[in-house]
Amino acid sequence: MPLKTARRAGRTGPRKFTGRDLAVIGVLLGIPVLIDLALIWGPTLASIGLSFTSWDGIGDIKWVGADNYQALFSDYPPFWPAVRNNLLWLAFLGLVATPFGLLLAVLIDRGVRFSRFYQSTIYMPVVLSLAIVGFMAQLVFSRDQGALNAVLGNEDAPVDWLGDPDLNIWMVLIAAAWRHTGYVMILYLAGLKSVDASLKEAAAIDGANEVQTFFRIVLPTLRPVNVIVLVITVIEALRAFDIVYAINHGRNGLELLSVLVTDNIIGEASRIGFGSAIAVVLLTVSLGFIVTYLVQELRGEKKG
Repeated sequence: MPLKTARRAGRTGPRKFTGRDLAVIGVLLGIPVLIDLALIWGPTLASIGLSFTSWDGIGDIKWVGADNYQALFSDYPPFWPAVRNNLLWLAFLGLVATPFGLLLAVLIDRGVRFSRFYQSTIYMPVVLSLAIVGFMAQLVFSRDQGALNAVLGNEDAPVDWLGDPDLNIWMVLIAAAWRHTGYVMILYLAGLKSVDASLKEAAAIDGANEVQTFFRIVLPTLRPVNVIVLVITVIEALRAFDIVYAINHGRNGLELLSVLVTDNIIGEASRIGFGSAIAVVLLTVSLGFIVTYLVQELRGEKKG
């Protein structure tokens, strides 16, 4: 037996990293970590700190404690409508668009005719940005030249779908759901392809119908996909900005927390501390939904 081969065969412990290996690992892991800290966690921690200050971006930073939060909750009229609208986005995408995307994924997975065409057509809006979807919504829901009023024959008394505060939020939600549904469909379609067919066959042998098989066999198997879909839905609902800003700058019934952050930090007021307080509220709400759901999922996996 050659000497090198004998030495390799005699090794019983884990291979020790050389200095070169550690340098390569340090570069490959260190650079992404530094970029993440600089672009994500750095600004996040800075926003949390600035939320307790008063600063216009030019002058001295003045510590004001919780005054920004007190003013936000009690003396800033657009805040609570924005919170309500963000929660409405979350409920609509989570309870309407997401189940509809799952339904489409199930139908396409069953091999309906022209499934490839349906899959491509439904997914196509996903490649569009929400700003483009907002411009398309204007073409459809515009009061004077919109396609919807023309189809309904409302030229004499057109409905102001985007100008009426009681209607515009629902029209925007429909446009956003149109894009979100295709995203959800693709994720669930990929998950359905990985479900073991033998599980379905065993359920059918035991006498389970298609509905029972789906809810008792298929849906529990899709738990990892459910987590991904929920996180994406929460992020999409709470970071929504482009579409309402493209329509009317997030005003007159379309207020969102993200728009208020932009108006206060970048607008004429330049209230960076106050805008940072709104951003911290948005961050807290986002993490609250995501962390709560992930904890429940981890507990369910341990019990299972």
